[in-house]
Amino acid sequence: MFETNHARYASYGTVAALPGDMIDAVWQIIDHDLQGLFPLDNLLTFKLHNNQGNTTFEYVQTDDDDLTLRAGFDTEFGYTPELPETVLAYDDGDSQIILLPSETNEH
Repeated sequence: MFETNHARYASYGTVAALPGDMIDAVWQIIDHDLQGLFPLDNLLTFKLHNNQGNTTFEYVQTDDDDLTLRAGFDTEFGYTPELPETVLAYDDGDSQIILLPSETNEH
């Protein structure tokens, strides 16, 4: 899952809600911080938090036993309340997309 040689996209809602650099940061977190460290499902969840005025991306993974893994990644991006609370990354095996929960069939 989430191999860098697959096509990558961001949904319309994500592009409207997040600056391009923040979208790129999600891919960088996946590639450099999560890949190889955690077994990744085809759907990843990131919560966005205010950390002293900057944005922290919190990776949240819950397994079948309801155990939750959380890993926070601080950024230099300014935090504003208009940012979405959650962004998702989905890999269908051929392509990958960052999207908002409201853009899924499961919201």
